[in-house]
Amino acid sequence: MEGKEMSTLTKASIDCAHFIDGKYLQSASRETFANINPATEENLGSVALGGQEEINQAVQAARLALKGEWGKMPLKERSQTIRKIGDIILERKEELATLETLDTGKPLWLSKKVDIDRAANNFHFFADYMTSIGTEAFQQDDVAIHYAIRRPVGVIGLINPWNLPLFLMTWKLAPALAAGNTVVMKPSEVTPMTATILVEICKQAGVPDGVVNLVHGMGETGAALTSHPDVDAIAFTGETITGSTIMQAAAPTLKKLSFELGGKNPNIIFADADLDEVIETTIRSSFINQGEVCLCGSRIYVERPIYDEFVNRFVEKTKTLKVGDPFDDSTFVGALVSKEHYEKVLNYLDIAQQEGGRFEIGGSKTEGLDKGYFINPTIITGLGKDSRCVREEIFGPVVTVIPFNTEEEVLAQVNDTHYGLSASLWTTNIKRATRVSAQIEAGIVWVNTWFLRDLRTPFGGMKHSGIGREGGIHSFDFYSELTNITLKM
Repeated sequence: MEGKEMSTLTKASIDCAHFIDGKYLQSASRETFANINPATEENLGSVALGGQEEINQAVQAARLALKGEWGKMPLKERSQTIRKIGDIILERKEELATLETLDTGKPLWLSKKVDIDRAANNFHFFADYMTSIGTEAFQQDDVAIHYAIRRPVGVIGLINPWNLPLFLMTWKLAPALAAGNTVVMKPSEVTPMTATILVEICKQAGVPDGVVNLVHGMGETGAALTSHPDVDAIAFTGETITGSTIMQAAAPTLKKLSFELGGKNPNIIFADADLDEVIETTIRSSFINQGEVCLCGSRIYVERPIYDEFVNRFVEKTKTLKVGDPFDDSTFVGALVSKEHYEKVLNYLDIAQQEGGRFEIGGSKTEGLDKGYFINPTIITGLGKDSRCVREEIFGPVVTVIPFNTEEEVLAQVNDTHYGLSASLWTTNIKRATRVSAQIEAGIVWVNTWFLRDLRTPFGGMKHSGIGREGGIHSFDFYSELTNITLKM
């Protein structure tokens, strides 16, 4: 990459407008902001800056659409429409993957393999699942029959992060539509492009106007959405402090809330683990998507008998990872998403040095690239359990490795955190696996694997990592309301 210009990174871009009641619109103020490519620092295009007026229009359109064709559409037809959204996403895979990589800085191969494929799968899964769920019915002797009916919550505000923009937006949009709701989406301001295409795809698939609306903007735009009195629920994925702010804004109108927030996730590696498999998976769980994944294992605890071997092998494997042009098939680590986030991660590297950490590899920005927000994969040892780099979410290609001696010791450190999103546990001892995993305070624990998902299972975090669960029936529990009807016999 040294001395070469990444010209491939400017081959596609779009100006991003709002999408309200089936039409692309500019802001009434005509205000826009720039969308910056994190790998080149070039301007990808303009983004409409929405405010209270655009949120009002979008919510009104969504409210009217609830009572229109969408609300009366038979279940089978709605299921077919939702499935078609997934089909069109796959048909436009190259376009969407290119835009996702331009916006986020992640490798193009990753956008194709994970972001776009899983986005389509979210619609395919919920299109099938929605036709098979039931509710409850109870016979009370010969007195009455009690049965429950399910109805949509109403207008849902969907607020999404920048790390997996299309994938995580569809993870909420698909079940919201499957349950019969209408939505107003607010994507991250730094990754607006695939959301702008997604609303067009929804219309192409036959979703009626007003059902899916999109308003671009900054924090003020999100605040207008979360406090709007005609929005019935908010589903948010993002940073924990922002989740707390949304909760305060939503409180006066008692909105339903679903939060998937931050994580500082542990990997626990016992001495009897298959170290070959551990190394291969830990490379992914540490550095995939530049470490910008809420489920990344950023606190690595290794049983002392294999600690030195693990660190040595982990470092050697990390040396093989290429950092650079996201459009190069051999790149594993692309650019961090924005200048602001890049500087935040670099600041944590300074903190690690101040706290006495040792950089086994990395610890600096990537040399040889004239532009872009690139940081080398970084492995830190020698930090204590109270170090800020051990306790705080860095959300970059930075991990800490700490030795342990006993189950009790490692469990105490693993659970000594405000976070509780996920964990990975590595052992070939099934009794230990079940015993330890049951004591980890996290919403999901993977044993001898990482990021293996079944969309029927509950997904979400404990403590400051979230409120509620998503997936399968748990998504429908949030995106629908149950009414119990008692029929006297």
